[in-house]
Amino acid sequence: MAMKSYMAKTGSIEGKWLHADATGKVLGRLAVRIATVLMGKHRVTYTPHVATGDFVIVTNASKIRLTGRKIEQKEYQRYSLYPGGLKRIPIKTMLEKHPEEVIRLAVRRMLPKGSLGNHLLKRLKIYAGPEHPHAAQCPEEMPLLESAARARRAR
Repeated sequence: MAMKSYMAKTGSIEGKWLHADATGKVLGRLAVRIATVLMGKHRVTYTPHVATGDFVIVTNASKIRLTGRKIEQKEYQRYSLYPGGLKRIPIKTMLEKHPEEVIRLAVRRMLPKGSLGNHLLKRLKIYAGPEHPHAAQCPEEMPLLESAARARRAR
């Protein structure tokens, strides 16, 4: 007898609200964890074509950390489709003006492309400071996975 795979239906899984504090967290590692939670890959009921993940609130986006020389070298590019319309914005400028957008772009590029990815991105709420207006949803603290080496160094 063959085993049956569980496939979640749209709307059958209710998402929880999770809160992540970005203070001192490395941008890429935080973005991976957020994308995993938004897609629902941390659950047993993960289904690739259904939004089975949770809502994520990120606070203190302005206190995110970058490793290496990314603060001097990394740039965001966009093109206006006009001749000479290439816009380059250094990440240092982006962190000063729109720190929420830095995290949003990092997470967006890790989500599936298309309408499902757009839907998942709407479940992400990012704020530059420590306050957020989602207290009524009773968000739980999101467990962020720290590396084993960093945990050993902390002891």
